[in-house]
Formats: sequence, C-alpha cells, structure tokens
Amino acid sequence: MLSSLIKLLRPHQYIKNGFVLLGVVFAHAWEAPMLLEAGLAFLAFCAMASAVYVLNDIIDVDADRRHPVKRNRPLASGAIPVAQAWVIFAIAVAIALLLAALVSIWVIVLVAGYLVLNVAYTGWLKHVVILDVFSIATGFMLRILAGTLGLGIEPSQWLLLCGLMLTLFLGFAKRRAELADTSIERTPSGDGTRRVLNDYSLGLLDQFIAISAACTVLAYGLYTVSAETIALHGTGGLIYTLPFVIYGIFRYLFLLHARGGGNDTSRDLATDHHLLVTVALWLGLTIMLLT
Repeated sequence: MLSSLIKLLRPHQYIKNGFVLLGVVFAHAWEAPMLLEAGLAFLAFCAMASAVYVLNDIIDVDADRRHPVKRNRPLASGAIPVAQAWVIFAIAVAIALLLAALVSIWVIVLVAGYLVLNVAYTGWLKHVVILDVFSIATGFMLRILAGTLGLGIEPSQWLLLCGLMLTLFLGFAKRRAELADTSIERTPSGDGTRRVLNDYSLGLLDQFIAISAACTVLAYGLYTVSAETIALHGTGGLIYTLPFVIYGIFRYLFLLHARGGGNDTSRDLATDHHLLVTVALWLGLTIMLLT
C-alpha cells in the first residue's frame, strides 16, 4: 500500500518545484525567515502537485488501463481504489492550502491557481495544440511567482523570461518524446489521452524546440551581462555560468534524440550523471558569485 501511495503521489516530480526557490537565490534573500517561507511555499507546491497527479490518474483511469505501461499505475491496476484516491486528493489539497496560508495570501492564490490551471489543462487545454505546452509553462511561472511575489520579492523580468523559454523548451521536448512513443494512445476523436499529438509532427516540434532552446540561451546570456544585473549583484561574473546552461540544453537534446529521453524531465535529471553534475556546477558557481 505504501509503495502504491508513493507511486500515486509521484514525489520524484517534486524537483520541478525548485523553481519556487529561484527568487530567494537571485534576490540575495538569505535571511532565515525568508528561507523558511520559501521552504513552506516549496512544500505547498509539492502537496498540490501530488494532488494534481492523483486527480489526473482518477480522470484518466480508463485510458490508463488500456496503456501497456500506465496500466500498472496504482489506480489503473486497482492497487488503490478510485474512491480512496479522491480522499487522498482532498487531503493533499488541504495540506497545500494550509502550508500556503502560513506564508502569504499570494501563495494561497498562486497554489490554488495552479490547481485550477491543471483542472483546465486536464479537461481541455491539453487537447489544444501549442496552447497545451504554454499551459505547462504557465504552471512553472506560477511557481516562480510564488517564490518572488508570494514572499514579497519583486519578480525579475529576466527571471520570468528565462523561466518561460526554458519551460517551453522542456514542454515541446516532452511532446516530441510522446510523439515518438508509439505506445501512447492518440485517437483523433476518441478518448485517447494524447489526441493533441495528431496536430504535431516531428519536424514542427523540432522547430519549436530549436527556437525555444535558442531563446533560452540568448535570454540567459543577455541577463548575465545586463547593466541591471551587474548593478544588482555587484558582479559581472554570472556570464561564466552560461556554458553550463548551454551544455545542459545540448545534453538534454542528446538524451531526447539518442536516448529516448524527454518524457519525464525529473527522471532524466535524476538518472543522467551529466545533467546532475551540470546543474550542480551551475548552482554552485551561481551561489558563489552571488554571495
């Protein structure tokens, strides 16, 4: 039962909520109270993310039972009854809102907005070409805003721009991985969970990926050398973190095209030593330059 519950809540996906912590890193907000609030906002998004995964599994349970891999998920396999999953969903939402309430009203609004966005995504947006990926990116923008606006930190336009382009890159990469996966059901008019894939092609997605990857590198590069950034951080050394960003994107593209990656960003990051080391070096150098 515990193993099934862990699979249902998907804690390995919590790494995505690290976007909540970017605000305190780039705003030099190292004070203990601010770090505590950032940690609570992070946990609030973790709880709400689990609630969303449970809700998605409840809604997609019938389609998952027909999928060669997803049929082994806790709800599709019957390891956890659907009625019990509704209770788990309600508890996760309550925990998320309670944790958010300990921080600020803005965090409550943003965490609740994340739930509303994902309900809309599951019911409609995930079937609308291009808008489906923008919806995924919006979820990450809500995380960044929770770690800035929710903590009383003025959100950086550069941070929002870089975050948007990076998450669009990852979103279109995920769609490409799904399109290449012949086991994913995508019936034109039936109940397939990925029928939006009929509106994509590998060539089109490769163009979207190339554009968003280039914009990510360009936006981050311009951020590191902007006069505003140098004045804020008191250093022009952030430019030396750019090679790690470029290498990380190139490595992810390699995994996408040559190793069957892209379907699960969190798992790709956790299992690829090159990406792990790259992120660690980028984060370590960034913190060293900012402190």
